[in-house]
Amino acid sequence: MLQTEAFGVSRKAGRGRHHMDAVLGVGMIEGVFGATPRAAEHRVAPVAKPFAVPLDPLADFGSWIVEFGVGAPLPAGNAVGPDRLGGKGAGLVAMARLGVPVPPGFTITTEAGRRMAAAGEAAQLPPAFEARIAEALARLEGRAGSRFGGTDAPLLLAVRSGAQASMPGMMDTVLNLGLNDRTVLALAARHGDARFAYDCYRRLIQTYAPVVLGVPGRVFDRLLDEFKDARGLLRDADLTAEDWQTLLPQFLAAVQAHTGQPFPQEPAAQLRAAILAVFRSWMNPRAVAYRALHAIPDSWGTAVTVQAMVFGNRGEDSGSGVLFTRDPSTGEPGLCGEFLANAQGEDVVSGIRDPDPLAARADDARADRSMERRLPAVYADLCAVSARLERAFGDMQDIEFTVESGRLFVLQTRSGKRSAAAAVRIAVDLADEGIISRRTAVERVDPQALDELLRPVLSPEAAPNAIATGLAASPGAATGRAVFTAEEAVRLAQAGVPVILCRPETLPDEICGMQAAVGILTARGGFTSHAATVARGLGRPCVAGARALRIEPEAGRMTIGTILVQAGDLLTIDGGSGAVLLGAAPLLTPQADGAVARLLAWTQAEGRRAEDPARIRA
Repeated sequence: MLQTEAFGVSRKAGRGRHHMDAVLGVGMIEGVFGATPRAAEHRVAPVAKPFAVPLDPLADFGSWIVEFGVGAPLPAGNAVGPDRLGGKGAGLVAMARLGVPVPPGFTITTEAGRRMAAAGEAAQLPPAFEARIAEALARLEGRAGSRFGGTDAPLLLAVRSGAQASMPGMMDTVLNLGLNDRTVLALAARHGDARFAYDCYRRLIQTYAPVVLGVPGRVFDRLLDEFKDARGLLRDADLTAEDWQTLLPQFLAAVQAHTGQPFPQEPAAQLRAAILAVFRSWMNPRAVAYRALHAIPDSWGTAVTVQAMVFGNRGEDSGSGVLFTRDPSTGEPGLCGEFLANAQGEDVVSGIRDPDPLAARADDARADRSMERRLPAVYADLCAVSARLERAFGDMQDIEFTVESGRLFVLQTRSGKRSAAAAVRIAVDLADEGIISRRTAVERVDPQALDELLRPVLSPEAAPNAIATGLAASPGAATGRAVFTAEEAVRLAQAGVPVILCRPETLPDEICGMQAAVGILTARGGFTSHAATVARGLGRPCVAGARALRIEPEAGRMTIGTILVQAGDLLTIDGGSGAVLLGAAPLLTPQADGAVARLLAWTQAEGRRAEDPARIRA
């Protein structure tokens, strides 16, 4: 049983800016949903040292669980802010109240998260709290019409983290909980699709074993790659049910070899261990490093959301995607995002597969593979939901969604990370559209972030010399020495050497290397990949998904056709155009555009109004 309460410092710092009210029945949602994440991160209180107090044996564990979804009781408005439910949990409650289709579930609050963090690796769920979780799960089963661990209609669960401030990819997630050697057969029978069922089972092992059991994820990646190579297969989606049935025993044997124990077959034990592991991930090294970079207090803790799975890997009329309601690099209005058919969400954000576009643009050769062409009715629903969420939350939204057999579900909405240029244009446009006031627009843009608007860009005369082109994922241009590992990026940066971090795709563990680099280049991944999202949050130029590149980190080199780039060679990247160039290319300092001038004028006007004696007396 837990013995201490962790990080007991006051949460008042930031509560005013991170309080939900609008969609929950009071007014407009502020804070995490109503300000740009970069601005919020610069204003939070400094990291405080933890202290511990005894756990109250009469604690009301029921108050630590908030349910959401169709048929769930509606919690009181003051009990569902991001400071208590995390951004993910608060967003799910708000969306459910708006009538947006969200899979049902429940969120365990940050209060529980702080106590878990205080207990560290020894943390266990108190029996009384486990009983409350079991009660919430039973109600979820009733709403979902299926039973967790059942052999007729098995309910599968996702366990996700959710902090008050956005920390993309820094904490852990476990998907497809509840599968074992018995329930996988039931899932196959229920859907009439053995391939789908075994694909879900391998996904459970691939997330649960690294997060909960400490088995390196590369163990399963290597087994899968070797299997595909031996059969001449290119994509995971090319594997048949029989292929997965052949490969799964190898996955299970790898777990036994690394842990000395078989993969857990009891669904309740899987769920208990997953909840604890996700709580513990608040203190994993990459999460701690990310919070230090963004001045997010350790004292906040994370919430954990337990949610019914919806499946983007059911077939070609299913899929997963991520979108921004406006371009996070430029601020241009319109949906900007990516979609992968027959895939679960992690396939999109991890960058391991190149996604397809949402909209069918005439100038995009991938238009026929777009979601708009493949699933036009669902795409129309998504556009309507996205517009509704942006207006309700009063800010550009970063939305994760899944389509299961032609039906749309929204898994998360939050204020999207954006470049400084995008922050200015979005704030001005939202004010022009009447969604926010001019005063709010001024408050949305962090003055420190305005410095990024003067970040260099590639001279037009240099663009024809590009050796490769990728996605323009985060604006600005940078020149530096090519490095191929996060560790080398940190080492050289500490010596004062500017570096470009070149990776096949970035991993959350590489956050320190991304911070150290002056620019980021990846061969795989899209506009919503981990590399792109984190680069925008850090203010780093990024070119993602440069498919012509063959990056070999172990060898310290990359090739583009016959061109060889080795560690230490000079590179220039332009995150505004997606260009990659050899050597130091000429850069220009951009001029402030009309949106900046308008925002500065509003800033001066607001300053004069604030100094008006009549306003002061009021």
